[in-house]
This record gives sequence, structure tokens and C-alpha cells, in this order.
Amino acid sequence: MSDDESYELLGFDNVLLPVGNLDEAVSFYEQAGFPVSFRLDEAGIALLKVGKETPGLLLRLDQELSRRAPVWASPRVWLEVRDARGTAEELTTAGVMTLDAPFRGATGWTVEFADPWGNVIGLTDYSKRPELSRQA
Repeated sequence: MSDDESYELLGFDNVLLPVGNLDEAVSFYEQAGFPVSFRLDEAGIALLKVGKETPGLLLRLDQELSRRAPVWASPRVWLEVRDARGTAEELTTAGVMTLDAPFRGATGWTVEFADPWGNVIGLTDYSKRPELSRQA
């Protein structure tokens, strides 16, 4: 790579998640507490808000997925929350199954859940390292 400033990484744009049914995916993520920023059915996409940031989770329709998980390993996307253990309780109350009980990590607590297509979302707090938090 060159030292050219045009290649400087400035931040995230969006994280794309392939889904087999856009209506079902939007409903699932709304149930998990993600507000919809916009939806373009003709393009097969819906953008979910993540905090006050402009980038978000972009659900993208992939007809080949229908109701099965992709044949490739799914990456894990982790997002910051104020309290991961409290968030785990809210997910359970909303009917979203978590993969495990909240677990302790390097920065604090984390809880993970998967959508029907195998995309894994982790919600983590910075209770152990508050100086790294967006709330600091």
C-alpha cells in the first residue's frame, strides 16, 4: 500500500447482512430493538439505525438464502450498548433468543443473538473499560 491519503480509512460505512426475506428480517430486527432508518423494497434493502451514527446495519435481500443460513461462516458484528446484561433481559422479554448467557470480555459484558439466516450480532458494554466507551 502507498502512503497516498486517498486510501486513508476514515470509518465504517455500513455493515451488510444477507437475509432471505426482507419483511421477516425487518420484523426480527425491530423486535430486537433496531429502528429502521429507511427501506427500499425495489432494491431489496433496509438500513437499521445504530445509535446516532449515520452508518448502520444494511439488510440486503439474497433470494438464495430463503430460510437457510449461508454456507459460509458468518462474521460477528458487535455493537456498543450501555448495559449488556440489561439488554439481554430486554431481548428475552421481546422474544429474541440469545446464543448464550451474557459473558464477560476484555471491555465488559457481551450478549449475542443470531437472526434466522445465521448473522450474529453481539451487544457489548464497556463496564470494565469505561474510558474506551462512546459514553466516556
